Amino acid sequence: MKKTSITFYLSALISLGASLNMSASEVTFATFNVSMEAQNYLPRGENGSAAVLEQLLQTDEQPQIRNIAQIIQIVRPDVLLLNEFDYIADSDKGIKAFITNYLNKDQGNAKAINYPYFYYNTVNTGQPSPYDLDNDGKATGTGADAWGYGFYPGQYGMVLLSKFPIDVNNVRTFQHFKWRDMPNFMPTKKADGSPWYSEEAWHEFPLSSKSHWDIPLNINGKTVHVLASHPTPPVFDGKENRNGIRNHDEVRFWADYLTAGENNYIYDDNGNKGGLANTASFVLLGDQNSSADGEGDALNSGISALYNHARVNNQLPPQSKGGAEHTPNNAKAAFHTADWRMRADYVLPSKAGFVLKQSGVFWPEKADALYPLVGSRGASSDHRLVWVKLELSAE
Repeated sequence: MKKTSITFYLSALISLGASLNMSASEVTFATFNVSMEAQNYLPRGENGSAAVLEQLLQTDEQPQIRNIAQIIQIVRPDVLLLNEFDYIADSDKGIKAFITNYLNKDQGNAKAINYPYFYYNTVNTGQPSPYDLDNDGKATGTGADAWGYGFYPGQYGMVLLSKFPIDVNNVRTFQHFKWRDMPNFMPTKKADGSPWYSEEAWHEFPLSSKSHWDIPLNINGKTVHVLASHPTPPVFDGKENRNGIRNHDEVRFWADYLTAGENNYIYDDNGNKGGLANTASFVLLGDQNSSADGEGDALNSGISALYNHARVNNQLPPQSKGGAEHTPNNAKAAFHTADWRMRADYVLPSKAGFVLKQSGVFWPEKADALYPLVGSRGASSDHRLVWVKLELSAE
């Protein structure tokens, strides 16, 4: 796989008088899979390109994007990861246009919000490989034959929005970390027990279906690491379970990253080795496509290891009345974060550095006036915004 250069995008201030030295004792972190990728705006069967989203962002009129902006304005997170936001290399036409044309304008009864900083970078989805990765006899370079499932580079990308400065010189990305370099990786095999991937493909295969990012923020002079990712869905494969296996190891990567003695094998895209320092404060964000409650098709051991990690504070799991109403016969439904009835999206803070104050999932009940914002996938997304409010501690 051709290694692309790592580019950092740091936005300039965008009106509304946002301060470069924002101060806060309580900070709200959130994650939101917004389904803002080309196929969501095209007739079924058409794949398009990132230019589809780019065109929609030049206006302030697209209904789904306006609803997404309104949800963000209602919750008002200070730090927000967006999953499935197509990567557009010209940030003026991509993430800056979203901020300016949608977030900086009142939506419904919600007030405008501003994010003076963002991190936006390339991902593996849609990056063509020369190999037949799905073993259907054809090497197309796209779809399931891309390094991460997608039909054009940057599809299903991600972006971090922040009210706090980003330490761009110390961002770590793991887009090109090779899966084969993870000790005890979970192998993918054909029915006869032979390796699913060819030797040539396996030699180049990245672990991340999108990327893994470690993004340090400066919050009141304190460094907080945002660990961002979006592992592949553990479905859309066959009996070999290649996507389920990859999802497991993508999630396991973060558990190893947090564990002294288990992270020495890790190297980032600049060649620096090792994981996160034992004393570091962090918040892990993203659609992990696997359930800590044991629901869905994922291999549960990966997410369980991460969710129950000794450094993670999981004591106030986000929930909603709308989720409970959506699946009334399921005791776990209040914790669901997607309309297909599973907890998939996570905001996991470290025990170090924070006091956990509140959490929630934006999922209004049907009787609520805000319900139309989530009433269908076309209204906003098939996922819900998940948030956690943290108080900075003295640790």
